[in-house]
Amino acid sequence: MIVCIAEKPSVARDIARIIGANSSHDGYMEGNGYQVTWTFGHLCELKMPEDYTVVWKEWRLDFLPMIPQRFGIRVKEDQGVKKQFATIEKLMQSADSIINCGDAGQEGELIQRWVMQKAQATCPVKRLWISSMTDEAIREGFAQLKDQQEYQSLYMAGLSRAVGDWLLGINATRLYTIKYGQNRQVLSIGRVQTPTLALIVNRQYEIDHFKPEPYWVLATVYRDTTFTATKGKFTTKEEGELAFSTIEGKPFTVTKVEKKNGKEQPPSLYDLTSLQVECNKKFSYSAEMTLNLIQSLYEKKFTTYPRVDTTFLSDDIYPKCPQTLNGLFQTKFSGVAPYAELIKPLGGKPLPKTKKVFDSSKVTDHHAIIPTGVPPQGLSDAERNVFDLVAKRFIAVFYPDCKFAQTIVTGQVEEVEFKVTGKTILDPGWRSVYAKDQQSNDEEEQKKKEEERTLPVFTKGESGDHKPTLTEKWTTAPKPYTEATLLRAMETAGKLVDNEELRAAMKENGIGRPSTRAAIIETLFKRHYIKRIRTSIAPTPTGTELIGLIHEELLKSAELTGIWEKKLRDIERDKLNYNQIAMDFIDGLKHQVTEIVNQVKGDTSNRRVSVVVEEPKSTAKSKSAAKPKTPRKNTTTNAGEPHEGDICPLCGEGRIIKGKTAYGCSRWKEGCTYRVPFKQ
Repeated sequence: MIVCIAEKPSVARDIARIIGANSSHDGYMEGNGYQVTWTFGHLCELKMPEDYTVVWKEWRLDFLPMIPQRFGIRVKEDQGVKKQFATIEKLMQSADSIINCGDAGQEGELIQRWVMQKAQATCPVKRLWISSMTDEAIREGFAQLKDQQEYQSLYMAGLSRAVGDWLLGINATRLYTIKYGQNRQVLSIGRVQTPTLALIVNRQYEIDHFKPEPYWVLATVYRDTTFTATKGKFTTKEEGELAFSTIEGKPFTVTKVEKKNGKEQPPSLYDLTSLQVECNKKFSYSAEMTLNLIQSLYEKKFTTYPRVDTTFLSDDIYPKCPQTLNGLFQTKFSGVAPYAELIKPLGGKPLPKTKKVFDSSKVTDHHAIIPTGVPPQGLSDAERNVFDLVAKRFIAVFYPDCKFAQTIVTGQVEEVEFKVTGKTILDPGWRSVYAKDQQSNDEEEQKKKEEERTLPVFTKGESGDHKPTLTEKWTTAPKPYTEATLLRAMETAGKLVDNEELRAAMKENGIGRPSTRAAIIETLFKRHYIKRIRTSIAPTPTGTELIGLIHEELLKSAELTGIWEKKLRDIERDKLNYNQIAMDFIDGLKHQVTEIVNQVKGDTSNRRVSVVVEEPKSTAKSKSAAKPKTPRKNTTTNAGEPHEGDICPLCGEGRIIKGKTAYGCSRWKEGCTYRVPFKQ
C-alpha cells in the first residue's frame, strides 16, 4: 500500500480524487492501492525544555543557557492532533512506500519529515512537488515524483531555522523575563520578531525626537508654468530673500529645451511580499489577511503556489501561458468578463518572451504568483480583489512598454537657474491594462501625476516677464510604518531601498521569510508590543521599553538577523555542503546565545520593565486568564513568602495554595513537589 500524506484535509481530498482513493475512513481515504491521509499544519514540534530534564521546567537564571545535547521532537499536546497522528503512524508503519504531498516549501517539508520521523517510517519516500493544485498539475506531479533525498537540503534549512529559533527564543525569553520582568509578564524575545520590533521602535523614536527645521524654496511662474530653482533649498531666509531680490523685475529667459523619448517596462510579477504590499496599499489588507486570501485561491486551484520570493517564471512555463490567458479570457464575474477586452490585443501573434519575466536562473523551487487558467468561481469580494491584482499583472507583462516623451525646460534669471519637467504618454502600452482602475491615493501615485503633465511649447532664447515666489517650508518627520512599508523594511533588513532591482538583490539578507513575515507582525500585535493607529503601526509602551532594555545588539539588529537568514538560504541551496553549513549555523547560534546569557547575567543595573500590558476587554475572560502560565522566576528566590493564587514556579500550571505548615502547589495530587515552609 502506498501512503500519501498531505498538509490539509482539503488538499488530501483533491489528491485522493485524482488517484482514485475514494473510500472514506476515519483520518484517511483509501482506494486504487493508495491510502491518503493528512496533517493540519504542525502535528510535531521540537521538545520543550522540561522534556529534556524536569529541572528545566523551572525558570531560573542558573539553568541558562539551555542547550540540549541533541534536539528531539514530540507530538503536540492536543487530543485531535494525537488522534490523527496515531492514524498516520499506523498507516506508515505498514506502508510499502510513502509519498510526501506536503506544501512544496521549506515549512511543508519540515512538517511532514517530522511526522515521518516520529512515526518511525522506514519505507522508501517519494516527493510530490507541484506549483499549483489544478487536476492537471497533480497528475503531472504524480507522473514525475521525485526522490525525497533531492529535498534534504530544504529539510536541513527548515530544521536549522527551527532549532535556531528554539535556542534564541527559549533562552532569551527566559533570560529577559527572569532578569528584567515583573508582575508575571513574560518578555518574549525572538530571532526575527525582536529585530522587527526594533525597526518599529526606532522609527517611532525618530518621529518623536524629530525637530522640524525651516527651509525656503525659490520658484517662478512663467507662461502659467511653475519653474523651480535648481539650487534646491535655501537653509536661511536671508539667503532666499537675496536670491529673490536678484531676480525680481528681471526678465526670464529660456536657455535650453531638451526632449527625449523613454520607455517604461511592465511591473514585475508578484512574489508574496510585493502582493502583500500592494494589497495593504490598495485595500488596507493586513499581511496575514493577504496571505490567507492568496493561500485560499491556491487551494481552490485559481492561482499558483503563493509562498514565493521570486518575481520570475521559469522558461518551461512560457508554452503554457496562452492556455492560462485563455482561462482568464473566459473568466466571468456576475456575467461580466473583466479580462476579455484586455487579452484581445494579445491575440493573433506569439506572446513576447523577455528575460524580465522568463528566467529559470532566478527561480529555485517555485515561480512567481500567477493565475492557473482555471476560471474562478464563488470568490468572496476580498478574494476577487487579490485575484484581480494577480490576473492583471500577469496580463500586463505581455503588453509592450509604455512609451513617453519627456521635456525638460531650463530657464535663467540673472545667475539663478530654473527648471521644469513635463512628461507626455505617447503609447500607454501596459498601462492600458490599468486604465479603468481607481488610482491609489498614496504618494507614489501623486508623484506620478505631477510628473505626467504636458508643458506648453517653449523655444530656446524666448524671454518675458515672470512672477517669482519664495515659499517657506518645514522639514517633516519620517512616516510611521504601515504594514506595506514594514514588509519592505523586513525584506531589506531595514534599509530604505526604492529601486526595484537593488531591492531584489537585497532579499538574500532580508529578515524572516516571505511566508513567515505576516505571522511575525501578527505575533507582535498579539503580544501587545505594537498597535495599529488607523493604517500606521506604532510600538506600545511595553514594546518600546522592551527594546530599550535590550543592550545586546545581536538580539535586535535587523542587519545581523539578515546575515543569519542568508546562511539559512545557503543551507537550502547548497545541495552538497548543507550539513556543514547547518552545523556552522547552529554552532554559531549556540555561541551567541551563551554570550548573550553571560552578558545579561552580569548586568548589575537593576533595570526592570515597568509597563505591563493589560488584556483587551474584548478577549479577557478573567483576571487569571490574562496571566501567563509560564512562571516569572522561582518563588523561593524572591524576598518574602509566596503569594496564594500565583502561578506555581515549578510546574507552571498549578496555583500557589496555603497549607498548615507550608505553601504548595494545587497540582500536588498530579505530582508537583513544590513546597515552601512558612517563615518562623
